[in-house]
Amino acid sequence: MEQALAGLNCQVIQSTSDEAPGLLAYVEHHLGAHHSPDLFHVQYELVKAVCGPLATKQRAAAKAATEAQERLEHVQGQLQGAGDTPAKRGPGRPPKATASLEQLAQEAQAASQKFERISAQREQVTQSIRRLGQAYHFVNLERGVRRNGPLIAADIRAQMDSIRIVAQHEGLSQACVERIAKAERVVPKMQATIEFVSGYVRQQVRQLELTPPVSYALHAHLIPACYLERVAQTRTVSGGEPLRALAERLRTPLFEPGGALAELSEMQQGQLNQHAKELAEVFQRSSSHVEGRNGYLSLRNHQLRGLDHPRKRACLTAIHNFFLTRSDGTTAAERFFGQKPRSMFAAILASVEIPPAPLSPPQRAMG
Repeated sequence: MEQALAGLNCQVIQSTSDEAPGLLAYVEHHLGAHHSPDLFHVQYELVKAVCGPLATKQRAAAKAATEAQERLEHVQGQLQGAGDTPAKRGPGRPPKATASLEQLAQEAQAASQKFERISAQREQVTQSIRRLGQAYHFVNLERGVRRNGPLIAADIRAQMDSIRIVAQHEGLSQACVERIAKAERVVPKMQATIEFVSGYVRQQVRQLELTPPVSYALHAHLIPACYLERVAQTRTVSGGEPLRALAERLRTPLFEPGGALAELSEMQQGQLNQHAKELAEVFQRSSSHVEGRNGYLSLRNHQLRGLDHPRKRACLTAIHNFFLTRSDGTTAAERFFGQKPRSMFAAILASVEIPPAPLSPPQRAMG
């Protein structure tokens, strides 16, 4: 990190990773930054703790229900083949086939009910894990309002309590219960991350020295709108449409006549929008997508395309950061530094010694 940050006019304010002790110690003692827990690793612990064992029990219950139904159908087929002629029996005794048929029907019904119960429990756990991810957002995705740390922590703990009840009801092992407790220990850090982001946003907005109406509009409407648009980009077009529509409803009244930002110049409005986008990106809740992409590229592309050589990979990284542009015409370096850097090829020409022109005509070695 020291080598990567050397010469850069920037400061690391937070990191997002798993709970590896080495990473936590480095962020706290060397970088002096805030550590944001990775949502993916919390959900993954819950999946391994409950969803995996429930899936095993669900498969076993499905197999038992199928076998019980097959035995029932087999006996029913035998009775239909034998006809309705009653077998000889002693007085007062019920037919053995009928008793067996009733018992098999009860067993098949019990096995089917057990399968349905476990399936419902597994679906409940899946929904709780999904709602946990929906709760851990800087902005309420349905109302478009900022959320505070205690409220988010309470919602997350409610989902974990629901998962723990299912685990206890199904009699899962102690190791599964310990995994749930391990995931729950991260909740205070998730709450601290929301409080850190809120404090950092307030500090940055305070430095802009805005009037109270403009400052309130930035906090309550513009930053949430930018955050909703950012979340919408991670979803499908149809899935992100409600978020984009809500963001538009939050932003549009600000710039209409009589709005809090209507009196600002076009340049000031653009600068305020840019500040809102940057502050909306302060909240980072997962790094797993970056880790997964890097792992996939290393496995599938680097060796096959000669990118396992560090020198070639460094050259392509420089081209990606300083030369390739998005649809808006900006490079990664320009977005990072906030200003357009000098031409990459001009910098290369200034630092590379051009070899002299060859002799004309070239001299030939005499044999």
